[in-house]
Amino acid sequence: MKCPFCGAEDTRVIDSRPADDAIRRRRQCESCGKRFTTYEKVETIPMMIIKKDDSREPYDRSKIEAGALRACHKRPIPMDEIHNLVDEVENQILSRDSREISSSEVGEMVMDRLRELDDVAYVRFASVYREFKDVETFLREIEKLAKKRN
Repeated sequence: MKCPFCGAEDTRVIDSRPADDAIRRRRQCESCGKRFTTYEKVETIPMMIIKKDDSREPYDRSKIEAGALRACHKRPIPMDEIHNLVDEVENQILSRDSREISSSEVGEMVMDRLRELDDVAYVRFASVYREFKDVETFLREIEKLAKKRN
């Protein structure tokens, strides 16, 4: 660490302590003897979502939460369950080695969780996510769901 006063590269740490989301270090220059403070912060690379049109945008938990809430609207699902669903999906996304994930993969993760949680919420989410065009598409999805339940 260069001394901000004389530019010497020989400084030593005389005190370290946590400070909010960083580490505060008190340093002293070996050349001029002046003291200064530095803050050390972990730099994270944001998770990026690859949209259907190949554009990229930063990951936003609130979008997953909003979609799950819309799908579960007026269903007998406790808010804790919805928050757990969002937490599980978020943990799965952020634990990946890659810093990019497609929106379709995220949608599939949400649908998998909703399928376990509530059939109606699952079909609601799937109808928007998979862009159901007609009643036959709804019926096919409901038939698949019924076969899995039996």
